[in-house]
Amino acid sequence: MDDYERPLFFHLMKYAAEADRDVVDMVSGNPDWEPPEALRTGLKTYADGTPDEFQYPPSDGLVELRAEIAQRHDVDVERVVVTNGAGEANYLAMATALEAFGGDKIAMATPVYPYYHKRTEMLDATATFVPSEPDGTLDSDAVREVVSEDTAAIVINSPNNPTGGVYGRETKRDLVAIAEECDALLVSDEVYDRFVYDEEAFETALGFDSANVAVTNAFSKSMAITGFRVGYGIYPDHLTDAIRTRHMLVNVAGSRPAQRAVLDALRETPESYYERNRQLLDERIEAFCAALDRAGAEYARPRGGFYVMARFDGHPGTLDNTERLIDEAGVAGMPGDAFGDSHAEWFRFAVVTPRAEEAAERLAAHFGR
Repeated sequence: MDDYERPLFFHLMKYAAEADRDVVDMVSGNPDWEPPEALRTGLKTYADGTPDEFQYPPSDGLVELRAEIAQRHDVDVERVVVTNGAGEANYLAMATALEAFGGDKIAMATPVYPYYHKRTEMLDATATFVPSEPDGTLDSDAVREVVSEDTAAIVINSPNNPTGGVYGRETKRDLVAIAEECDALLVSDEVYDRFVYDEEAFETALGFDSANVAVTNAFSKSMAITGFRVGYGIYPDHLTDAIRTRHMLVNVAGSRPAQRAVLDALRETPESYYERNRQLLDERIEAFCAALDRAGAEYARPRGGFYVMARFDGHPGTLDNTERLIDEAGVAGMPGDAFGDSHAEWFRFAVVTPRAEEAAERLAAHFGR
């Protein structure tokens, strides 16, 4: 990986912004709703703090924030490391797994969030892919066919980006067992856990007591603060020292004001805030999918997250066709082939815009249905 590869979504957001017509941007997962009120208030209070409050926080995160996270997940606080978003938490887990568990392969579902296999390449490891089911879930038998003694980690994301699939208790139990059988680390990215539309669908990997499980998460989506970069990992005891060392050498520490604001929001934000946003997205998904029906599109209604994948017959999900949709329909999404060959015929649309239904109507008109 000698050359820096600019993420495709940056290119498409720029292309949409420079288009000669009005465009509904459904490229990236940037929430469009308000962050918690307590977070805004906390930042204002922090700005009036003493000079010592503007200095380095502990490398692994504010003590109070780590304790709050540990309490909410019912784990020992020493297992919690606050990171630069969920992205770093995933990187730390993957890199440490390659060192601690041996092997040079990392298994993951396809279609896949591109950063997973790009990180794998960066770490000089080999990505192996497990095809997802049509509804975005994973068949544990298919995972067993892919993993081996050379597998250091199994990376999963549920609720899933891009499919919207959600892995339930049985699937998570099987995946934990598979990780233990091949002596690999199951890395469970649960950053969309606040956006599940079927209460019985989701199960955290922390529900299983295993030394082969790491769970990563962040407040970027749930609090609508993707720019704050406050995430965390909950790692098995035998990996925490190595995780902390790597984190410290890469980052030194995270942002003290961002962590403090998140702590205030965690303590003071009522559950109704999260429920309101979940309901908002559920309604947008419903309206978007109804319009996709009118467009004659094939799609799987997501059970979690806030992305919808759709396929339009005769219009594969390439970059050229994505740019054509921007120019001709005024809708910007992501090409399916950015997430792997398995969904190269598809497009991904993020419904984090109040114009989601309008976008689907534009697609219906464009495809002449």
